[in-house]
Order: sequence, then structure tokens, then C-alpha cells
Amino acid sequence: MNELKPRTHDEDTGIDYILVGDYYIPAIELPEDDDRPIGKWGWMHRAYLEETNPLLLNHLTLTGKLHTYLADLNEQAQDRYRLIVRQMMEGEGVTEDLKRRSQWEWVKAMSSISSLAEEIIMREMIYS
Repeated sequence: MNELKPRTHDEDTGIDYILVGDYYIPAIELPEDDDRPIGKWGWMHRAYLEETNPLLLNHLTLTGKLHTYLADLNEQAQDRYRLIVRQMMEGEGVTEDLKRRSQWEWVKAMSSISSLAEEIIMREMIYS
């Protein structure tokens, strides 16, 4: 009988295998740790991928790029959200002066701005 090699490489798939007992097991290594949070936007996009594009989700998972992809998306969405809120505040005249004069009006205006900004982010980045 032929002696089995402790390691082998499949040229067709590009995957290395390790001999464990009588079986070859794929030698898969976890990607480097990415300590960045996925956050609200990343989790929402992941749920969207599960429903609408499971092939992309599986590909990102198997290649070890899912966490980085979602963390990047979360950071971009947060930056875009802050920009939209700032621009809408300027456009609608929501200032610190309004906050001092009428806290209730400021809270209502900010709540409206925040909701609109979230809708824009969801339409532009999360559900696309």
C-alpha cells in the first residue's frame, strides 16, 4: 500500500489538506482578528444579505472577509449618518440657540432629522 502524505494540495481548488487518521481534512485557518465592531448598520446589512443574497454571505464567510466587510460598512454608514444629520440641522436651523430657547422643539426637530437620516442610510447603504 502507498504511504499517505501528511499534507497535500489540491490544484483544482487551491486548498491544502492535512492527514488526520485515514482522512484528509481541509487546512483552514481563521483570518486575523479584526477588533472593529460590526455595529447596528453591519448587523442590519448582514440580516439583509441572509434574506436576499445568501450566496454572497456564504462567500464572505468562507473567505474570512465577512467581519471586515460589515465593519467597513458600519463605519461608512456612521460617517454618512453624521454628515446627513449635520447638513439637515444646518438646513432646518436646528442650533444650540434653539436648544437653549426651547428644548422640546429641539428634541422634536432632532428626532425627525435622525429618523430621516436613518431612512436615507438604510435605503442607500443597507438595503442595496
